[in-house]
This record gives sequence, C-alpha cells and structure tokens, in this order.
Amino acid sequence: MSRNSAARLISAVDLFCGAGGLSYGLKRAGISVVAGVDLDPACRYPFEANLGAPYLEMDVRDLNAAQLDPFWIEGSARLLAGCAPCQPFSPYRKGQDTSDEADWSLLGELGRIVEEAVPELITIENVPRMCSAKVFKDFVESLEILGYEVDWKSCRAADYGLPQTRRRLVLLASKLGSISIPSGRLAQTNYRTVREAISGLPHLEAGSADRKDPLHKSRGLSGINLERIQASKPGGTWQDWPDRLLAPCHKKKSGSTFKNVYARMEWDAPAPTITTLSHNFGTGRFGHPNQDRAISLREAAMLQGFPRKYQFVAPNEDVTLTKVGRLIGNAVPPPLAEAIGREALRHVKKHRVTL
Repeated sequence: MSRNSAARLISAVDLFCGAGGLSYGLKRAGISVVAGVDLDPACRYPFEANLGAPYLEMDVRDLNAAQLDPFWIEGSARLLAGCAPCQPFSPYRKGQDTSDEADWSLLGELGRIVEEAVPELITIENVPRMCSAKVFKDFVESLEILGYEVDWKSCRAADYGLPQTRRRLVLLASKLGSISIPSGRLAQTNYRTVREAISGLPHLEAGSADRKDPLHKSRGLSGINLERIQASKPGGTWQDWPDRLLAPCHKKKSGSTFKNVYARMEWDAPAPTITTLSHNFGTGRFGHPNQDRAISLREAAMLQGFPRKYQFVAPNEDVTLTKVGRLIGNAVPPPLAEAIGREALRHVKKHRVTL
C-alpha cells in the first residue's frame, strides 16, 4: 500500500489544535489531517503553514458535527482528536479548587461532538492528573455507552523518543474493535538527550536572537540572574550558589522543596517538562547546559519534538517570547502523537473490512 493510499485510510480533525503538535505527529504517521479547530488566532499561521490544512478559528462550544462533514475524506475512518486545555488539571494547580473554571466543560464539549458525529476513532491527550477527575470518568463512560472500545494510560513521552521527561495521559477509542495504547519502545538507557536534540544550534548570548532563525531567541537576564546562572551547575540547584545570590524565598524552610527552579539542564539526560515559561530561567530547570542563558524558543520547540524548521510565526512577524512560548509549551509532543497515529493506522488496516 502506498503512503498516499495509506493516508486516505484515516482522516483526522484536531480540536483544540493549538500550533499543530498533535496534528503534525498524526501526519508523520501517515494520517490525513483535514482540519484544525481552535479559538486562538495565534495558532492559525503555524497550523496552516505546517499542516497545509484548513484552520477553523472558533470556540469548540460553538462547533457542531455538521460543520465537520465537508472535511472528512469519503470512505476513510474518521478520527476526532483533541487536547482540551489542561490548566484545571495541571500539577502546578494541585491543592486548588478549580472545579468552577470554564475549561472543565471542554472535555464535555468534545463528548457532545463525539455523540453527534460518532467518528470511528477518538484520541485525546492531557495531563495525567485528569484521569482522577469526574469529568474524565464521565467522558469514558459516555464513550462506552456509545459502543466504543476504550483504552487509556499515562505515558512517559521519553519512551516514545521525546528528549523530555514529560508524562501525558493518552486515550484511544474505537468503534471498529478492541484498541490499545502502544507502548514506547525506548529503554531508559536509550532515551534521547538534550545534547542530541539541541547541541547543533548556534551559540547565543542572553537577550539575543540568531540572524538566520528568529525563533532561536533567548530572553535577557538581569545582572543578578546572570551571576546565578554562571554559578549554576548542569543538573544542580540553587544550593550550589554562594549565599549572596540567594533570594529571600530560598532561605525559607519551604525553599528547600523548590530545587528545580533557577537551574541548568544536563546535556546527557532528557530535558524537564517544557512549559509555557520554559524561556524563563527562573521558572524551572530551563538554563542552557553550558551557555549563560535560558533555552531559546527554538530549543524549547525541538525539546518538544518539533523539527528545526517548524514555523510558529509568519515571515517578518515579530517573535514574542510570551506568545510563542505559550504555543510551544501547550503543544502535544509530535513523537507521542506519531506513535498514537501509527497504532490507529495499524488498527484500521486490521478492521478495514468493517468500514
């Protein structure tokens, strides 16, 4: 079967598509991504430029299944994919009551569209903590009532080739038959490292950008933060600093629990979880292993599994650290999405006779 004919086996619509990380991974697996939906105007350019598919700029709450009908490829298995905003479930919100936040309802909106469209396949990705939330349990139950076979688990993205310690909850559901989340193939001794991912990029000073790649841009450092990163060891903590560089919070008893801020990455290990603030030295272990700066936006994107040439902003558009950092940190890592896509294709080929 040719790659072109294989791509027509599954057509995918990506809800909450963001900058296209999930879609890019599915496309790499050989799936036809036919549309993305998101309400953020900043996502239009990266999605359309890298996926070559239409972008519907709208709130999923206003979407109905009939609006998706023109996009599906006739005769293909329809895959509805989605990564609803995870802020209420984030481990950074642990202990806070987030149950009244609007984002809780978005998984229910995905369930509504599933009930209307009844696609053959569904996949979602989110933070692992979501699995304990009632809204997730209700979503799974609703799929089972509709006749879907469902599997979900927390996946270590490094097992799938991502140079990062990120964990994500992944769900796959099928109308065609029993389906399972694929296991990652990499042993811990073979995990991809920061060195493998970003060591080939040009040297940067803090506060500068590469002339040939505007996304290879690093945030500036204050005088004291420059001293702090110079005193930081790869894989170390702020406890390596002289006392004069410590902030008041470090001297409190509670400060001893926050060792993964104001810290450098290690070359020969996976990166920590890349967040929306990974361009900021003070918000995590986001210091470059041997350059006196935080990692650049391009480095953050490559540690998220995006290729070096992935476009996040239009030519001649200003690269804004906050905006682009948000797009990168919120993205589904493409290598994890690719593994899910390959499993979906294997599954459809097995059950093709039922379509």
